[in-house]
Amino acid sequence: MPNPRPANTRILSSGVVVVHWNSDHYDYLLLRAYNYWDFPKGVVEVAESPLQAAVREVEEETTLTGLRFRWGDLYRETHPYNQGRKVARYYIAETASTEVSLMPNPELGRPEHNEYRWVDRAEAWNLLTPRVRAILEWAEGVMARSGRRR
Repeated sequence: MPNPRPANTRILSSGVVVVHWNSDHYDYLLLRAYNYWDFPKGVVEVAESPLQAAVREVEEETTLTGLRFRWGDLYRETHPYNQGRKVARYYIAETASTEVSLMPNPELGRPEHNEYRWVDRAEAWNLLTPRVRAILEWAEGVMARSGRRR
């Protein structure tokens, strides 16, 4: 399918920092494509809001549904990447389930990601690139300011 966006338009991806309460801290859901770890995200489609896209992408990539946006619709965007052509926007949501399935993408005929992990902050920091670490730091700050306890 041809891309209806002009060549000089930045592509917006939208995703979610998905967290799950684990006794006394939050674990983060990370997905790996090749050697790159990230939070679930994908391109915002025409006539879709970034938040709708984020929820859709989480479900398509992980089968998780029923996300709880405890911190509202706050978001943070990355600096442009992929030669300045892309920006990723992330929201924060909690899930009660850790049951994840990496579903095949119909266009690819295979899952978009090779692996998933629920990790604590320290492991997330070690796996993420600096661009995505900035999102982790932001999410940690938002959760700390609002109170982390359930």
